Amino acid sequence: MNRREFLASTSVVTLGLGLVLTSGLPARAADSEAVIVLSSSEAGAPNQDPIRATLLSLASNLIYDRLVEQDDDQSYHPHLAESWETGADGMSWTFKLRQGVTFHDSEPFNAAAVAWWIGKYKGSPNEYMTAAIDRVEIVDDYTVRFVMKRPEPNLIFNLAQQFMGIPSPKSYEASGDSYGVTEAIGTGPYKLESFVVGQETVLVANEDYAWGTDLSENRAAPHIKRLTLREIPDSSTAFLELKTGGVGMLSSVPDEFLPQLQKEKQVGFRNLPGIGVTYLNFNSQSGAFADATMRQATALAIDQSAVLKSVYSGAGREAHQFLISSLAESKVDPQFEIHHDLDKAKKLLDQTGWINGSDGVRTKDNKRLRIKLWTRSETEFRRTAEIVQAQLKVLGMETEIVTFDNTTLRDQLRKGEHELVVSHYDWNNADILDWFYSAKNIPFPNSAMWNDAKSEELHDIAMLQSKNWDERVANFKKYQEYLLSQYAFAPLHEPAQNTAYNKDLLEVPERIRGPQFGQPTIVDMKTVQ
Repeated sequence: MNRREFLASTSVVTLGLGLVLTSGLPARAADSEAVIVLSSSEAGAPNQDPIRATLLSLASNLIYDRLVEQDDDQSYHPHLAESWETGADGMSWTFKLRQGVTFHDSEPFNAAAVAWWIGKYKGSPNEYMTAAIDRVEIVDDYTVRFVMKRPEPNLIFNLAQQFMGIPSPKSYEASGDSYGVTEAIGTGPYKLESFVVGQETVLVANEDYAWGTDLSENRAAPHIKRLTLREIPDSSTAFLELKTGGVGMLSSVPDEFLPQLQKEKQVGFRNLPGIGVTYLNFNSQSGAFADATMRQATALAIDQSAVLKSVYSGAGREAHQFLISSLAESKVDPQFEIHHDLDKAKKLLDQTGWINGSDGVRTKDNKRLRIKLWTRSETEFRRTAEIVQAQLKVLGMETEIVTFDNTTLRDQLRKGEHELVVSHYDWNNADILDWFYSAKNIPFPNSAMWNDAKSEELHDIAMLQSKNWDERVANFKKYQEYLLSQYAFAPLHEPAQNTAYNKDLLEVPERIRGPQFGQPTIVDMKTVQ
């Protein structure tokens, strides 16, 4: 799973129809095999390097293990670390490592590997994950201590993320900048067989695997011996292949397509609470939306209930702030939540001199209020854009919808030429605010181009000065409340997570463990005999 749907890379490597990468593994496993369609948010991942990548797919979740794993109830469980403890002052974390673990290249996993691994994040796009660690002390071969620069209550969350998969030091150093492209070596339950950029990744079972987590019944090698992860951009094609047996599972099903699939007797479902939000992204540094009043009027013109009903058939929930509702940091003062108020939106534009014309489009200084609304090409985002377009028309704003595939949209946002974008992220932590609204991340992923002195002050307090978890929650609430007060975004919808599978092909555990569909569930899956 790609835990940050919005994270992206500018690297695209092609050769003919794609670059086929191999790692010297057998051409085909003799036993059971399955095909899983990746979510659109994972499309175009150019490599499987957890340290330097800004977009990863489900493949990396299976190739690599992490020190700890997070469950769907936000609890943390041992994996490559058997146990851990934090110093009373928050200035140290000590981890006891699991013994007997080897990388796919037969190199040992030990304290030296962990010390090397943490050091490699310095200067990488994911440096923020380990930025609070001052140094790693090797206590013994299977004990490490992280000495901190400052208390970081969120470190345990970071260590459980996909971008904290641990690669083989030997392989990583030998491959250099091509690591993750020419090979990807971890300790996980699957090994990389081949990789066609933008098309598919083929994995084969790691038969030596014997260190699964307590989130899985199966702690050994996965039951499915060969796993193909496909990218199918067109949802209709993916659904047809699921129904006809061309694929065994869709790892992500948009809410609006559930009624269609629920009619198929051979299709089963597994669901999890949502970990993302769909929202309107303003370019705050150029054009109409550099004006806070214009952002406010636009946000208030949006009826989230109409989006929920018309696009998602009532599945999921309305979003009225930026964070997912399961987070304590999302419990902001209700006065800051953004709710539909068309009358106020119209009055705000009246006050700023945008006057309704005879055709219903507002004008100011002989200039019509025309906006380009960008969106992804998937059906749910196109339909959301159409609903937004209709609602903004009532406000007096003329919008032109422009669609891009997911990869192209990310590239276009880096140019800073956008005005208004239907955007979405998947991430179950308040530090998503840092990613999207810290000035250091302009022009991407802070494609809102948000640069505000008060915002930066609150950001630094939340990210760097929280001494414990409760203080961190309070600081992030204040940070988000300020962003809401400035209408830095317009929230739309908080979808659920839906996975669909062909019951004639796969047996899937009743409960999906973890915040998203991933390694703990896949190692327990079986093919129908």
